Amino acid sequence: MPTPTWSRLSPARRERVLVAAMDEFGTHGYSTGSLNVIAREAGVAKGSLFQYFSGKLDLFTYVAEQTSLRIYAHMRPWLDEYDGTTDFATHLVDALEAWLDFFAGRPLERGVTAATNMEMDPTVRGAVRVPVNAIYLAGLLPLLERAVAAGDLHKDADLDALLSLLLVLLPHLALVAHAPGLDGPLALTGAHPEVRRENLKRLVHPLLADYRARDDR
Repeated sequence: MPTPTWSRLSPARRERVLVAAMDEFGTHGYSTGSLNVIAREAGVAKGSLFQYFSGKLDLFTYVAEQTSLRIYAHMRPWLDEYDGTTDFATHLVDALEAWLDFFAGRPLERGVTAATNMEMDPTVRGAVRVPVNAIYLAGLLPLLERAVAAGDLHKDADLDALLSLLLVLLPHLALVAHAPGLDGPLALTGAHPEVRRENLKRLVHPLLADYRARDDR
């Protein structure tokens, strides 16, 4: 949690610190990310960082949470606007296209996503994944519940299992543009848009196969 001193800073200064921390942690990860570099790039004294946060882990956790909130804000149209008038699988493919496009053009968010998912220290990983997963679930669960209400997913669908699969899939897809080859046999980078969309459809079909309304199977 940031200290009260952090909340008293101007929005511009908070943004400078946040962007500097996103860049440093996203490039070097938590363990080798440097507070000296963050302070220098943000134009503040290193000691000031300890007036804003209780320590390096507190800052990293805040960066991970704020990054996830930025991603959530971008994805709100695909999370909130599904109303059952279009097929849920089609809506999910649309959302995944937007997800891939977002991360392809946002290296800061992509880097922080990599840092939070690939952190080797279990204590650090747990500290950042808890708030990040909570943000993912806050957006995804209402979406899936609306799909059940609309009849696109069957009423006894195991939403916890589907959420768990999405929590694995989405961070993985976020890194595809950064590390070609992660997409495997289904090309999701460097492919013609129509090919990419068709491959996303092929990915979504087995993902939802056990959850679609029975008359759609």
